[in-house]
Amino acid sequence: MLSENRIIVGRGDKEAYILPGMANRHGLICGATGTGKTVTLKVMAESFSALGVPVFLADVKGDLAGCIEPGQRSDAIDKRLSSVGYDPDAFEYRSFPVRFWDVYGECGHPVRTTVSAMGASLLSRLLGLTDVQSGVLSIAFRVADDNGWLLTDLKDIRSMVAYVTDHSAELLNDYGNISKQSAGAIQRALLQLEDAGGSVFFGEPDISLSDWMQTDNNGNGYINIFHCAKLFRSPLLYSTFMLWLLAELFEQLPEIGDPEKPRLVFFFDEAHLLFNGARGGLTEQVEQVVKLIRSKGVGVYFITQQPSDIPNAVLSQLGNRVQHALRAYTPAEQKAVKAAAQSFRANPGFSTEEAITELGTGEALVSFLDEKGRPGVVERAVILPPQSRMGAIEDGQRRAAICSDSLFGKYEDAVDNVSAYEIIHEVNVLEAEEKAKKAEEEKQAKEREKAEKAKEKEAAKKKAAAQKTMNSIGRQLTRSLSRGLLGTLKKWF
Repeated sequence: MLSENRIIVGRGDKEAYILPGMANRHGLICGATGTGKTVTLKVMAESFSALGVPVFLADVKGDLAGCIEPGQRSDAIDKRLSSVGYDPDAFEYRSFPVRFWDVYGECGHPVRTTVSAMGASLLSRLLGLTDVQSGVLSIAFRVADDNGWLLTDLKDIRSMVAYVTDHSAELLNDYGNISKQSAGAIQRALLQLEDAGGSVFFGEPDISLSDWMQTDNNGNGYINIFHCAKLFRSPLLYSTFMLWLLAELFEQLPEIGDPEKPRLVFFFDEAHLLFNGARGGLTEQVEQVVKLIRSKGVGVYFITQQPSDIPNAVLSQLGNRVQHALRAYTPAEQKAVKAAAQSFRANPGFSTEEAITELGTGEALVSFLDEKGRPGVVERAVILPPQSRMGAIEDGQRRAAICSDSLFGKYEDAVDNVSAYEIIHEVNVLEAEEKAKKAEEEKQAKEREKAEKAKEKEAAKKKAAAQKTMNSIGRQLTRSLSRGLLGTLKKWF
């Protein structure tokens, strides 16, 4: 809810609000299951939308789609509003502009990118390649670029790796050594990614990030709901998408410093899934992007159960925090509660550590940045109810919303343009034909050589036979002459 251009999240002794100018300093919403994290997420996302800021929600449980419908008044909501000094009759229930997205294209517009857009460096980190293997993958990208061969989907890069391996001898001087062992490791890693569903993520038409940064005719930012109910079961593909998304935003958006309000805000629900599935330097990549993307006007908010689910290097960048209740039944949980309490600026009015375990559903400890970027003293607050409906929506309603969207048809049909796979296939066909032609020519040459040798052998044989005949005739003549000469001599003498 907005009030005086501030994002009102809840209320305790005073209003708990986020200043739009500090919203790009990132944030954290955490707490045990069932303590109200999803409500807090929705309240903040709705407020950003009303402020004219596009929002991206990673919807892991499939229960955020209710933003498309107005909420319904109830006794429980009236009681909550009254408890924090708001008039239930004045509270506005409303819907928000929503767009649905899904890597698989089942519950939203398909989301794709190309292998070239991912790049060799990010893909190497994602696949967990060694330095040597990353070098071979970089050679594959470089050879494709030098030849003007597009790398669109996974079959393109797999064909490219096979191509540079087969032509390693002729590529050696220009690109370096290409070992078959490294190429084999890359192919196995790509196969794992393909089995995880990567074939649906890599392709065309690829997503234009500008489509996630739009407002409707009333100036409300679109809430882009990215359906992850199926995707999060494949941690590798989930990590692939998030890694690409953050990196792409960082690369494409210009520097704008600290704007009056963010140009885009991301909410990553069940954020521990992002880091649990991390491999190949993903955590370091997220850390780097979170540190630097603030100046691009993008806010990133992680939603998870415990602060310890987020790496410390990332956690230290999250200035706006909402802590719902944590349970402390085991020594490890007690340690987690203590660590969470120590992350807040202490309030002398109560014990933060004790309060974390005492919070009821819908209550939270909040600390937001002030106008100078300083963390506020932790306050205990009741989170406001969302203005839109909680929960999932019917499949028919979702499909109707997708089909009526102005973007419908832009991404729905995948296309398979001529790229490296097709070109390499043609190259292989031509090389095979050339090889077959050369083999045939060599065969014919050998046959001609064999025929010539046979002909020479036959001629030599005939020559030898003729010589033998001549020799025989010569001997006969010699004997005849000898006998005639002997008879003549006898007559004489």
